[in-house]
Amino acid sequence: MIQITPAASERMRAFLARSPEAPGVRFAVKRMGCSGFGYVVDLAGEIAAEDRVLDIDGIRVVVDPKSLPLVDGTLIDFQRQGLNASFVFHNPNATGECGCGESFTVS
Repeated sequence: MIQITPAASERMRAFLARSPEAPGVRFAVKRMGCSGFGYVVDLAGEIAAEDRVLDIDGIRVVVDPKSLPLVDGTLIDFQRQGLNASFVFHNPNATGECGCGESFTVS
């Protein structure tokens, strides 16, 4: 199960309010970075038949079947530090992260 902090929920609701045609927020991983996988949070363009749709705090979170085992149990937060703001992920499946925090490894 994926969890969302109140700060992340507020940010996702703001994205969805600007794009009411979007069926939800897509949470996925893709191969990238020096550790192997990177997180992707974006508006869902469409929902495929094999996608898993989770209702978290009233937000439809769409996860593809390849990403789900890698992100299951993740807590998504949203943090501001100075002029920077970004989603922050606490993933119990990650066995390592790169030094910059942009990618992670799963054994």
